Amino acid sequence: MTTSQKHQDFVAEPMGEKPVGSLAGIGEVLGKKLEERGFDKAYVVLGQFLVLKKDEDLFREWLKDTCGANTKQSWESACESGVTPSCDALWGAPDPKPQH
Repeated sequence: MTTSQKHQDFVAEPMGEKPVGSLAGIGEVLGKKLEERGFDKAYVVLGQFLVLKKDEDLFREWLKDTCGANTKQSWESACESGVTPSCDALWGAPDPKPQH
């Protein structure tokens, strides 16, 4: 998996008060929609991911429902170079799901 320059810039320093638009996959239009719904900072969006128990599929659906992200944007934001890698950078990669 390669990460975007935007993601590399994002994880290069503490999250702090970075705006929601600093997340990979979230551009100006989606960022504005998220801000209008109270998700103005990257940490607020990360918090939503945690509320959804780090479930990438649920988070992607939430992005689609909340700000109209398309499949590509939701994938970039959640999985490819956005929230999931940011969580992994902060807390380490999750344990693999047990095989049944």
